[in-house]
Amino acid sequence: MYLGAAARAAGINVRINLLAQFIGLLDELTHHDDVVSEFERLLDGYGFEYYGVIRQPKPHEDPMSLVLAGRWPPKWPENYIRKKYIVTDPTILYLGHAHVGYRWRDSIAAFKPNPHRKRMERMLVDARNHGLEDGYIFPVHGRRGLLGTIMLGGKAVDLQPAEMGLFEGVATRLFWKLLNIVDPTLCTALSGDPAIHLTRREMEALNYLADGMTSHEIARVLSISNHTVDWYMNGIQEKLKAKNRHHAVALSFRLGLVS
Repeated sequence: MYLGAAARAAGINVRINLLAQFIGLLDELTHHDDVVSEFERLLDGYGFEYYGVIRQPKPHEDPMSLVLAGRWPPKWPENYIRKKYIVTDPTILYLGHAHVGYRWRDSIAAFKPNPHRKRMERMLVDARNHGLEDGYIFPVHGRRGLLGTIMLGGKAVDLQPAEMGLFEGVATRLFWKLLNIVDPTLCTALSGDPAIHLTRREMEALNYLADGMTSHEIARVLSISNHTVDWYMNGIQEKLKAKNRHHAVALSFRLGLVS
């Protein structure tokens, strides 16, 4: 029993050393293929067969066009897109709740009352049939909110808490490294300060709007007229380049102006 525990601990230490070595090596790599090769070497050591480093897509964008690096089972990306799994994929939908990495099979538990639960379960079964038995998602956040994800999958691999923490660090550094190589202009834009400067009153109005309050309710709380509230809202929309108030709220969450 003690020998078994010691062997497991030694195995975990070996894997943690792999993560530490990769983090140290990442700064020295300058070419996309070299970064990908070393990352795949790390994943092979962990037993992960598949992965994806993907920028966060907008509703109208094809996720596959935003891939910075990846390795998937044959025909799985085409199958995923054809069946429109992204609409009900619990591992992706859970990104809205998560700030740290999580396991695929844990994400489905958050959607027990969801009307699309059965479709979610069918998607996971389909994924397993393609060799994606289990895996992990690590979100990458920046000044503009969720910027991308790193997916690891294949056969089930049990990561310890210390390994999860290290993988989160690897995910963030790897994402920015690859983005800077692939599109340095975009990398600079996404990593820079959004430079959105709202007045105190605009911030107050925006936070109340994000709480679901109407112009009349905001006016009453701030002891101002409805017209003044609308004036603030127009200023907020102009500064955020938002199409309407709903868009302004969405952008404010993405930029971290409200929480």
